[in-house]
Amino acid sequence: MSRFARLLFGRRARRRWIHLILGGALAMPYVFVGQLVVGPATDSRYVFNDLPLQLLSFAVGLPLATITAVLFPLTRSLEAGAVRSLCGVDSGLLAHGPARSRAAKGRAAAWFTLHLGFGGIISGMSLAVPPFAGFLVALPLLVRLGGAELVGLPEALDHTWVLALAPVAGVATMVALAGCAAVSGTLLARWAPALLGPTPEDRLAAAEARAADLAVRNRLARELHDSVGHALSAVTLQASAARRVLDSDPEFVREALAAIEDTTRRSVGELDAVLGVLREGNTPGTAPAPTLATDLAGLLRRTRAAGLRVTAKVTADGEALPPVLSREAYRIVQEGLSNALKHAGAGVTVLLRIEVADGHLGITVENPVDCARECRPGGGHGLRGIADRARLLGGTTVAGAEQGTWRLYVRLPMRGPVDCP
Repeated sequence: MSRFARLLFGRRARRRWIHLILGGALAMPYVFVGQLVVGPATDSRYVFNDLPLQLLSFAVGLPLATITAVLFPLTRSLEAGAVRSLCGVDSGLLAHGPARSRAAKGRAAAWFTLHLGFGGIISGMSLAVPPFAGFLVALPLLVRLGGAELVGLPEALDHTWVLALAPVAGVATMVALAGCAAVSGTLLARWAPALLGPTPEDRLAAAEARAADLAVRNRLARELHDSVGHALSAVTLQASAARRVLDSDPEFVREALAAIEDTTRRSVGELDAVLGVLREGNTPGTAPAPTLATDLAGLLRRTRAAGLRVTAKVTADGEALPPVLSREAYRIVQEGLSNALKHAGAGVTVLLRIEVADGHLGITVENPVDCARECRPGGGHGLRGIADRARLLGGTTVAGAEQGTWRLYVRLPMRGPVDCP
């Protein structure tokens, strides 16, 4: 019994009832237009007082609602929002945004017509039935106080059993109204995903938007990993070396602290450039992203200050490289040196070659492999980031250890498909 009461008068049923009443309110302008057509057509001056003519006006107005939904694509967005809020339909089953294709507009128009149709009927019943039901419930009391003449009760109904059943009939009428509203609301809730759900075009657009958002997030992750990760690795080694010789070599400690200061200052500027990815347009005051042409010398200086002995053989002209290629190549070199710092340790010699051959830019980073050093937990993101950068530029990446030497080789086309934003 309690379950039956919840189905008719529970929170979900009440919210769906409100949704139907909103549909009836939306149907009223179309009913008024229908009355303007039905009145002259039937030569009737008082359409509003004639129930059959009102129903005819309602039937004439519904096709106008269908046309409105077709002409205004935003109808789907508005209806979907109302369904999410009031009908208890999962948001993932409904489309976001206006209807674009012809099929989507047709389904949205069908839904709008059904909503206004069911809503108009339930709204009319909601206006008429409660007063009538209340009259039936109060009928025995009214007859006892004022007699049958007070309520205009016909003599044929002026019987004790009629008066006794009148309150029961009133309650049954309200239950029937609630049942009609619950059934109508349930039907609309079941039809909503089919009529207001996303089309294949909507799903494709949503997938493209998610892919674009994921690409931006991945790029931001790569930039943070390469710039801030390199700076933290260098600062960690510099601080560790300074701590070990704090008492015996104050001059080295001063140089290490100066290098840490320079590295952190530089990393703050790079972090500002990375965060510029999240901003729309070119925000004034944002530091430019580092490139191979302008920042390679500083990168090598800071890396050497961290303890690596870097032998650099640069034959490529950084000024002649395309800006995107120069930027991505700088990040690849930075990550290669950062990996050498983390995994080979300070004091080793790293060979860096940057050269142009056969229309391609080649970047090679070689360093000895220290098998005793353990990899940092959660590592490996750097090589994936390098591979992603190379792939977006149309290049290739080869990395691995051979005969005690770790070798990273990246080959990037000087001209080709560049997808990096």
